[in-house]
Amino acid sequence: MNGSDRIFITDCEGPVSKNDNAFELSSYFIPKGNTLFTQLSKYDDVLADIIKPVGYRAGDTLRLIVPFLKAYGVTDRMMTDFSSKNISLVRDARETLTHAAKKMAAFIVSTSYEHYIQALCSAIGFPYENTFCTNLRIDSYNMSEKDRKSIKRLSRDICSLPLIEIPEKARSIHDLPESDVDTIGRIDHICRKEIPRLESGAMLEDITPMGGIEKANVVRTIVRKMGRSLSDVMYVGDSITDVECFELIREGGGLTISFNGNAYAIRSAEVAVLSRSSVVTAVIADIFERQGKEYVFHLIDDWRYDQLSRFNIDPTLHESLRRVFSRRFPRVSRISDRNLKELISESSGFRKLVRGEKVGKLG
Repeated sequence: MNGSDRIFITDCEGPVSKNDNAFELSSYFIPKGNTLFTQLSKYDDVLADIIKPVGYRAGDTLRLIVPFLKAYGVTDRMMTDFSSKNISLVRDARETLTHAAKKMAAFIVSTSYEHYIQALCSAIGFPYENTFCTNLRIDSYNMSEKDRKSIKRLSRDICSLPLIEIPEKARSIHDLPESDVDTIGRIDHICRKEIPRLESGAMLEDITPMGGIEKANVVRTIVRKMGRSLSDVMYVGDSITDVECFELIREGGGLTISFNGNAYAIRSAEVAVLSRSSVVTAVIADIFERQGKEYVFHLIDDWRYDQLSRFNIDPTLHESLRRVFSRRFPRVSRISDRNLKELISESSGFRKLVRGEKVGKLG
């Protein structure tokens, strides 16, 4: 363990890897699984950001998709093997995590299943004991042939519904098209009534995704165990599951970074990074560890390559920036009311370029 007072915490899928592992598992093992997962994800987004029932946690898609994975014969071994063979890292992510871990206590807090996080840690040499993720042992659940048939039928039902499209300015269920309201109602009935009535529906009660509320609770736990304060934390995220962490850490005086984030992340973080390489994250972490949040803002407010020498950035990082961005320097901006709409548009678009259209559109 290093001697720094700072703590570096990052989400995984987005800031570290390009994957959406649960989406990819669903697409590979379930017929029309990309459509099924997208519908459940949009349903999750509507509940988390628009309807907001008490106690609801963003990231619940990873709970809701499990009965469908089980119905199509997916096992823990299959999830582990698939994850190991399909890791796609953001450029320089391994080096960024290595640099951060040398400077600070470093953690990954991810909604991803443990199969994927274990595979990723093995691939990049990050200590698994410094990660928090969604625990799942799919082999521990039994499913009768009758239930398999029922859940497969429900999968086809969901895939046959019109795709949910959430308007940018939607703030209540009444802001959604009537067809979307009907789709959400049907999915809600399937997830809250029909699957729980099945014998194997009990698995939904056991699984707790590492979503928004859980992520924030983990951050509190890390800070308490390290004997630090929230002002010592730098947090990097990119999606709706990071909103609670962003809000918690901002209120506590820490630093919040959206890395190729979607609209949910941009609205909640303080800094927007649009980059194909995570070396930008390493540079920001280097400044934060040595000089604190205000110096990070000084750097970002005059974000030009020829200004970096003023901040005594690690020479290796300085050289990496020059090498990676020899043609065009990445956009890094403080988020404000003035540029919020512009950054949402640019970051959401850039996110799709880096991670692909289908994954980039997920919440």
